[in-house]
Amino acid sequence: MAFIHNSDILSDAISEHNFLIPIINRFGIKLGIGDLSVTELCLKYNLNEDFFLAIINTYLNEDFFPETKLKKFSIDLVANYLKKTDSDYRHALIPNIEKHLNAFIAMSASDNKQLRLIRKLFEDFKSEFLNRIENGLIEDDSSHALLLDMKNILIKHISGNFNENLCYAVLFSVDSLQNDLNKHNRIREKILKPMIDSLVEAGITNWQDMILSDKISTDNQNQLISQRETDVLRLIALGYLNKEIADKLNISLNTVLSHRKNITAKLGIKTVSGLTFYCLSHGYISPDEIEI
Repeated sequence: MAFIHNSDILSDAISEHNFLIPIINRFGIKLGIGDLSVTELCLKYNLNEDFFLAIINTYLNEDFFPETKLKKFSIDLVANYLKKTDSDYRHALIPNIEKHLNAFIAMSASDNKQLRLIRKLFEDFKSEFLNRIENGLIEDDSSHALLLDMKNILIKHISGNFNENLCYAVLFSVDSLQNDLNKHNRIREKILKPMIDSLVEAGITNWQDMILSDKISTDNQNQLISQRETDVLRLIALGYLNKEIADKLNISLNTVLSHRKNITAKLGIKTVSGLTFYCLSHGYISPDEIEI
């Protein structure tokens, strides 16, 4: 079983495993990476090196899945990666299948009725899958079955006159998406879903806002909040009352109230549940610290 380590030259691994190209693109890394190591590239692109390696090695090895390690990362980090993957499906992988499928149908016999069925399967898959992305769903993906049906029909049941080379191109593009989905869904189901379940158990029900919308980056938000405000914010999320926060930080009650007012104004979040969600999603506290 091959693994990529932080000292490895990433271009060597990409040369051997081309299917990793879309994965590094989701981290903002473009081709032309030279002979930089994983550590050097992560520093260059300001990436979490441990998270990058965990994702890369999950895709590289069928039997490798660092579930325990991935659960240590913040929900914000995992969700942002999944959103970028969904965007890649929407704007690259699905259009790639559609492009090859359109060419395949156009260059095959016009009287082949099976091609209409194949197009219908793809349109149903595309509609259902894009709707799943739009709604941030993480339940079982029935659209995957439509993709598998289309693949099996092409392999086992297609007949009549058709362009074989373009049929192969459709199959390869479908297979590429299917393999990526299998790994992507493991991360979504085994990592993101347990994180969300923890938020729901803690009484936070607006988790979809983070997954469905484009938030201001963590770095930009951190610049808005002072260190003292962060200290106050953490204690609010952990359930401390204003007087308890004042005693714990050795500041006056009025200062606590002033910090709370500033935090609300800067983040645009007024409720304790909302502030707790913010702390959880940005790694200020962990679900284990919250009393259920």
